[in-house]
Amino acid sequence: VQLQAYGGGLVQAGGSLRLSCAASGRPAGNYFLGWFRQAPGKEREFVASINWTGVRRYYTDSVKGRFTISRDNAKNTVYLQMNSLKSEDTGVYYCAAKAGSTFEYWGQGTQVTVSS
Repeated sequence: VQLQAYGGGLVQAGGSLRLSCAASGRPAGNYFLGWFRQAPGKEREFVASINWTGVRRYYTDSVKGRFTISRDNAKNTVYLQMNSLKSEDTGVYYCAAKAGSTFEYWGQGTQVTVSS
């Protein structure tokens, strides 16, 4: 499956952005989908993930209550709605997919910059 993330940009602290990730090649409904991010000088970290039905959703503690992951299998797309953005949310955001235990398919990333 191929993944392409988009929707990043520059936003002021407290603002919102919505990231999208379009999957192609195989139906997205076959995969567990997730978002990761990498800040400058730091390792890539998990942000959120969602199972194929959308019932199970997981978030890293730092984004709980602010970010919402969702998916539309008919559109082969996963979304990350980001509200109340903070400067520490700055980074390159990647979408990823897995059919098994590890995320094995990755998109190219989209830059999110939050100015304080």
